[in-house]
Amino acid sequence: MNGVHDMGGMDGFGKVRPEPNEPPFHATWEGRVLAMQRAMGYVGAWHIDDTRFAQETLPPQVYLAASYYWRWTLAMERNLLKRGYVTAEELAAGHALRPAKPVKEKLTRDVVQQGLARNSFFRPQQAPARFKPGDRVRTRNFHPQTHTRLPRYARDKLGVVELNHGCHAYPDSVAAGRGDDPQWLYTVVFDGREIWGPESDPALTVSIDAFEPYLEPA
Repeated sequence: MNGVHDMGGMDGFGKVRPEPNEPPFHATWEGRVLAMQRAMGYVGAWHIDDTRFAQETLPPQVYLAASYYWRWTLAMERNLLKRGYVTAEELAAGHALRPAKPVKEKLTRDVVQQGLARNSFFRPQQAPARFKPGDRVRTRNFHPQTHTRLPRYARDKLGVVELNHGCHAYPDSVAAGRGDDPQWLYTVVFDGREIWGPESDPALTVSIDAFEPYLEPA
């Protein structure tokens, strides 16, 4: 969806200033939020793309004012409420007020160990690939109301396919509750001037990984 989270190419936010020797967490609660989020993923409560979409739907004034892990917290609350794992009354009370809704998997040592391994999103192909390395393509100019991985700055732009990464679960479909809907995934390379305009560094190129539904033949 189009939202304040899609900041690529936006002005007015100042320089990114890395924090020297930045710790993994600035407060104990941040580590707990990470643990809870990972645990809910391990037991099959929701998918990573559901987490992303929940953050994207936060009001702009909330999103911009919130710290990184506070956004995680707010997104987790939304997913818990949406899927019936808690009620608003329980969140306000800070404890359960009724028996918990069952999750798909129990949080066992084996489930955690499996979850700690890097997930693969490769899926069997549903149709032949439309594009191959060297093909010129144009990204679609669309404005979806739900989750998408095509950044706003890279829409309606001409590029060249560099790599075919195979078929993967399609985030746009997963976050909308339509299942994996496997799609081909490509690396597409753009001239910097195509993305940022004629005053861009002529030596600059921009690469994005784009799913096949984002692309049209050029």
